[in-house]
Amino acid sequence: MKKKSLYTRIIAIIGITILFSACQPKIPTQTEMSKTPFLKTSTIPTSQLSPMATGTSTATITATQSSSSIPTKTVSVPSRNELKDYPKEGYGPTNFPENINPLTGLPVQNPTILDRYPVAAKISIIPRRMSRPPWGISLADIVFDYYHNNGYTRFHAIFYGQDAELVGPIRSARLLDDTLIRAYKSIFAYGSADPRINRRLFNSFYSNRLALEGSTHTCPPSISNPFCRFDPGGSDILLIDTNALTEYMANKRNIKGNRQFLDGYYFNLTIPENGSPGKQIYTRYSGDSYSRWDYNASIDRYLRFQDNVYDQGQGEEYVPMVDRLTNEQVAADNVVVLFARHDYFYKTETSEIVDINLNGYGKAIVFRDGLAYKVNWARVKDGDVISLTYDDGSRFPLHPGITWFQVIGNSSNLSQDGSSWRFEFLIP
Repeated sequence: MKKKSLYTRIIAIIGITILFSACQPKIPTQTEMSKTPFLKTSTIPTSQLSPMATGTSTATITATQSSSSIPTKTVSVPSRNELKDYPKEGYGPTNFPENINPLTGLPVQNPTILDRYPVAAKISIIPRRMSRPPWGISLADIVFDYYHNNGYTRFHAIFYGQDAELVGPIRSARLLDDTLIRAYKSIFAYGSADPRINRRLFNSFYSNRLALEGSTHTCPPSISNPFCRFDPGGSDILLIDTNALTEYMANKRNIKGNRQFLDGYYFNLTIPENGSPGKQIYTRYSGDSYSRWDYNASIDRYLRFQDNVYDQGQGEEYVPMVDRLTNEQVAADNVVVLFARHDYFYKTETSEIVDINLNGYGKAIVFRDGLAYKVNWARVKDGDVISLTYDDGSRFPLHPGITWFQVIGNSSNLSQDGSSWRFEFLIP
């Protein structure tokens, strides 16, 4: 029998055509956004906040395969001292030097790594026992954490300036992934999707950059089989190697060697003026899906903590979110909370598909260097990244490094207690 190709599942959908313009959300104009006041911030006493975590450790996960099959890697993010020669004018939002990654503002060791499409992967950390810790997410340049369905979020992680030998667990796509693939010109690795979502992806101009598992292979991945299965205790986790996937797509699809237009971000080490204290960021999507970022001044980065229990009124509990590939806590140089309209594309009593509008303009709060800044986000054209601006239209300077976006609904609640900010997700 002829061996099944790795990606035969995305060749065609027969007899189905969709007019996507009819179901695309309306793009607000900049004039409309300028008339929209920012969310009012209410100050609440610490006693009314959900309790802080009492646990500080992450359970050790024992691999069932040999150590040689599960590689490890160190996150390469320079400290502020190591960036002492960073130009005072910064980099971006256009005309990035050949060796500067436009998604991080950081130099890369070999500029040729940027002569390719970024690789985006859909990562899940639910259920906790089988899916945590995740692999490779700390090596992504940009990560979007957004609402999926039924109270849970997933991550859309974009790898460009460095690769990860293992990334996952890889899970299914949602409608917002379409917007992010368009914005960041990525190869997209995911674990299938609802047919209504797959139709949008398969009928797009980028359909040849969609990557799905075909035949099953045991880890580690390879250039001929960039997807692999890791099965400790019957969990059957799907993983990818981002470099192997890049090579596979170059060899099999001729998707290679072209540096993509990813301009739009501005990076500067100088701390912007007029920031408010912002050392802790809570984002609660549901009682079973919530996270926290704590600013660590010694490393000048935000450290990620994740839900450890289903909060049914007893209070939230957090543990450090660790990357299984690096064995280090996940960290970010910038944490950006994006306010965006959420609409139900499909909804029943037991299931839902949510469409998130990251087209046009919206409000955002950027956290960097222990400070918070109320800004705007913009994505005016289909190929634009999601840029960040002041009210006068000038670009907000991100700290060079890794950026995480927390996407929440426009009607979400915001409360503040000193340097601690709390966001409670609501639709729309």
